Amino acid sequence: MEEFKNNEYAVEMYKIVKEFNDVKAIDNVDFLVKNGSIHGLLGENGAGKTTLMNVLYGLYHPEQGEVIIKGIKSDINSPTKAISLGIGMIHQHFMLARPFSVVENVMLGRKSRKGILLDTKETAEDLVALAEKYKMKIDPYAKIWQLSVGEQQRVEILTALYQGAEILILDEPTAVLTPQEVDGLFDTLREMKNDGKAIILITHKLEEIVCIVDEVTVLRDGVMIGNVEVDCNTTKSELTKMMVGRDVLFNFEKSLNKTGEKKLEIKNIKVLNDKNFLALDGFSLDIYAGEIIGLAGVDGNGQKELCEALTGIRKVESGEVKLDTINIENKPPLFSIQKGIAHIPEDRHITGLALDWSLKKNLILKTFKDNSKFGLIDEKKIQERWENARIAYDIKANSGDDSARDLSGGNQQKVILARELENKPAIVIANQPTRGLDIGATEYVRQKILDAKGDGAGVLLVSADLEEILQLSDRIAVIYGGELMGILPSGSDVKKIGELMMGKKLEVKQNA
Repeated sequence: MEEFKNNEYAVEMYKIVKEFNDVKAIDNVDFLVKNGSIHGLLGENGAGKTTLMNVLYGLYHPEQGEVIIKGIKSDINSPTKAISLGIGMIHQHFMLARPFSVVENVMLGRKSRKGILLDTKETAEDLVALAEKYKMKIDPYAKIWQLSVGEQQRVEILTALYQGAEILILDEPTAVLTPQEVDGLFDTLREMKNDGKAIILITHKLEEIVCIVDEVTVLRDGVMIGNVEVDCNTTKSELTKMMVGRDVLFNFEKSLNKTGEKKLEIKNIKVLNDKNFLALDGFSLDIYAGEIIGLAGVDGNGQKELCEALTGIRKVESGEVKLDTINIENKPPLFSIQKGIAHIPEDRHITGLALDWSLKKNLILKTFKDNSKFGLIDEKKIQERWENARIAYDIKANSGDDSARDLSGGNQQKVILARELENKPAIVIANQPTRGLDIGATEYVRQKILDAKGDGAGVLLVSADLEEILQLSDRIAVIYGGELMGILPSGSDVKKIGELMMGKKLEVKQNA
């Protein structure tokens, strides 16, 4: 290893190149992170952010370039090597053994200080002291499955710190946290910064970048676009333009059409999840024509089951669902389709599209009968529908005969929007409609949802992105443990929403 004199930087990466199948995912990128700083890494999907961090963590080996850690040139050929150099990485999906306790997870793969005997008590004491130092609360003997998502994340961070991390990489760390948990995480990160540690934050949430980071690096298509010091004058618009190369709309104009009659009434329904446990327990909600009601909540609190129950995919054990005056609970999916209920599903790959089918066929998945003559598909009619959808929804594809699998995530979502929204549905069930999309595609999808509202549809917007809920919703409902915690008006305080997301029930009328 070669030693350098510059001690300002914890991480120096120079001229990094990483290729996959002769395509450069990272192209000649320089990336520098100062000691005692929080550094943001921004870019659209596929820009190369995670790939670059996987190089730093030893999961990928670059074709070209050099990495210098704490002034020493290093060949990081594995995560084990990265950890030995004081680098820790907290992945978006946690790497924890759920049946084990916190302290047992921390001890996994580590030699005991007592030889053949476990040093559980000593490790637990060390963890408590470490947690207190960085403003985290944790019970070292609690089982992982008993912990909230935010607490599980603390275990991941504590594990990295216990292993000696001085450089910590966090990949989309706030994606599944409540606002209060985000505040707690940021307090912890600031304490770590004050302790001289270097933190790298990969996120698409620009308000978080402006809130907490000292500096930000922006990637686009594997190339570094720029490096910016962040202060009170830094704007989301400035950073977004670097990311996508154009201005992006953040403040959407909501149509002023008056809310119409009640379209969908969900009354005291109980629904089981895939493990036959109650996912919805007496859930009630009304949706009106010409409104967007946002459903906020941490993932896994019954949102998926609710959307599937409303579209006939999942059985309602008890309670009622009425569209206008018609009971639709436990009717087949075709019934809800015929009654004008559109469904933008949570997972576009599993339930949204037939990936190996053509785009033209995906567009008529719900209307084969309307696009056939004498039992045979009307190719001319389908081609015409494809051309109209391609233009109206700006779908980037070579032709309607391309398979859905070959499109980007944003264009796949546009195909789903074209299919679901074209015929001006009465109700739109939009479950995580922008998940996994870059900023440009997200802007487009949000505008289409507002357009559906403007056309008179009642929209149920389910999203883990609280900013999205606040931007688009006329009312905000909050779900926790399969129950409705309360309904708040548009523009409500984020902290209040966060309290409901953590299970504090609010007694309000539905039309509040």
